[in-house]
Amino acid sequence: MAEESMTGRDDEQVVNPWEVTAKDGGKIDYDKLIEKFGCQRLEESLVQRVERLTGRPAHVFLRRGVFFAHRDFNEILDVYERGEKFFLYTGRGPSSEALHLGHLVPFMFTKYLQDAFKVPLVIQLTDDEKCMWKNLTVEESKRLARENAKDIIACGFDITRTFIFSDFSYVGGAFYENMVKVAKCVTFNKVVGIFGFTNEDHIGKISFPPVQAVPSFPSSFPHIFSGKDNLRCLIPCAIDQDPYFRMTRDVAPRIGYQKPALIESSFFPALQGETGKMSASDPNSAIYVTDSSKDIKNKVNKYAFSGGQDSIENHRKYGANLEVDIPVKYLSFFLEDDAKLDHIKKEYGAGRMLTGEVKKCLIEVLSEMVERHCKARALVTDEVVDAFMAVRPLPYMFS
Repeated sequence: MAEESMTGRDDEQVVNPWEVTAKDGGKIDYDKLIEKFGCQRLEESLVQRVERLTGRPAHVFLRRGVFFAHRDFNEILDVYERGEKFFLYTGRGPSSEALHLGHLVPFMFTKYLQDAFKVPLVIQLTDDEKCMWKNLTVEESKRLARENAKDIIACGFDITRTFIFSDFSYVGGAFYENMVKVAKCVTFNKVVGIFGFTNEDHIGKISFPPVQAVPSFPSSFPHIFSGKDNLRCLIPCAIDQDPYFRMTRDVAPRIGYQKPALIESSFFPALQGETGKMSASDPNSAIYVTDSSKDIKNKVNKYAFSGGQDSIENHRKYGANLEVDIPVKYLSFFLEDDAKLDHIKKEYGAGRMLTGEVKKCLIEVLSEMVERHCKARALVTDEVVDAFMAVRPLPYMFS
């Protein structure tokens, strides 16, 4: 694959860790992304295999294709079926005080994977990255990392199998040794080709990719994985993070490590329409975990793009366009009941259910979800954060 094509940038759309846009405000073409990035579509047979191996129903994000692409996920399932283990790695770039629902998607899914496979998990808080890209101070980046950690912990992760770390606090020792090994394998031309850096980007950005790469390697965490250097890693993430791990997978065999596997999600759309992913710079484009029930009601009613018709008469006659309707898309993420979702789609698509009824259902689902999250977050004290971030063995790592 030519390096120029690896950035996810073409005439129609741009998809990379810092920018997700489609031409003329259109939809992201995920089939084109799969072809360009060189990953694979997640087939139904793999979803069924997950259910068979774990003995539990597939997560709603798997059943409904939210996580739609992968790299070597089948090999991770092979490892598990042989009675061997793997570990999970995901992360968060802490650039805002509170998370929106799109930020929660990978953590909700990662919790399911941890529970289903009973495997250890490392969560990277890239406070150094956000300091460099968002022009935040070191102190502010570190503070936001701890605040975001509280929202992550509130998702319900098992502390006996979870290590959360911030780069500013943890980088050093074996982790830094692996960073140097990766850095020596990646030329300037290669990093420009993968990430689209220019001569105007400061050297901190150019040197950052190894930092996000090396949590894929178990030897970066000797206090957890000592003597398990061949342990496979599975990374649940949104597909915009793929460039980091294409680089990592290219380098890994050259420095004696296993390639990480990935399972990748589509983007959670903005309230105003499916034109990429939500923007933290526009508070009305997203539902935040700090929003009140009143906020949620107002945002959904005012901003959630509707596929309904311009009059009740036309709606009854033609029905809703479910392809562009944001309330239906949000319900597809968060309404657990498959039968209820199918009923809404059928009735709304036929014009027998009105936009206001669908939005009312969505408001109820989101208000309950955010309220539940807020209650869980209120229990996450600074002491709890310290416990998750303490450098320690994980006693139930593989039990």
